[in-house]
Amino acid sequence: MIHATAIVSGSAKIADDVEIGAYAIIGDNVEIGSGTCIDSHVVVSGPTVIGKHNHIYQFASIGDDPQDKKYANEPTRLTIGDHNTIREFCTISRGTIQDQGLTTLGDDNWIMAYVHIAHDCRIGSHTIMANNTTLAGHVHVGDWVIMGGFSGAHQFCHIGAHAFLGMYTGINRDVPAYVMVSGNPGVPRGINSEGLKRRGFDADQLRNIKNAYRLVYRDGLKLTEAIAELEQRLPTQPELGILIASLRMSERGIVR
Repeated sequence: MIHATAIVSGSAKIADDVEIGAYAIIGDNVEIGSGTCIDSHVVVSGPTVIGKHNHIYQFASIGDDPQDKKYANEPTRLTIGDHNTIREFCTISRGTIQDQGLTTLGDDNWIMAYVHIAHDCRIGSHTIMANNTTLAGHVHVGDWVIMGGFSGAHQFCHIGAHAFLGMYTGINRDVPAYVMVSGNPGVPRGINSEGLKRRGFDADQLRNIKNAYRLVYRDGLKLTEAIAELEQRLPTQPELGILIASLRMSERGIVR
């Protein structure tokens, strides 16, 4: 299952059924789980752990040194979960010691061509990043987030679960869960109703989330006041929990 022209380090741990294409390079301290396919000319550097049933397409660079001038060859890591698709020319860097020394990608993510995921990013599961999406260092992306082509996030930004960034959107503040953002700099445009419908949110849940959006963005309340009101609704509207959490975790302020 390993092409004769591929170069695989003796310290790499490769499951028996992993496919590695022509001229691929698998470096030291790399682990690759069962069912994963590494196409031709991919370079995987370590320490990197790649889970099961991933497909990494040709010319991707996975787990190389972080693009950070402070990096001085410290031992940092990249971990990738299961069932991810990583398309051509993607770059995913390891972490830095200025953070927790770790970049992570969860499960079942669809990462399209030329996406860059920088050092210390934390990506959840079931996300979609369209072509040329770019994440600066230390960006956190929640589950089910969709980022349109050529969208980007400033370092340390957090993007909450189920959020949606339109094509060419650039953000320099945090995006709360469920919120749609477009423009550069990005501004909120409502909630990601269509995405939530596709994921099984019912009419009552959508109404509750829309009302929560109005409370945060249109009722003239301070953010702390809006959070306090949302918490009163939480016992009967549990879907607001991840919205509240994303608002509370914001350190850069939310998009306005």
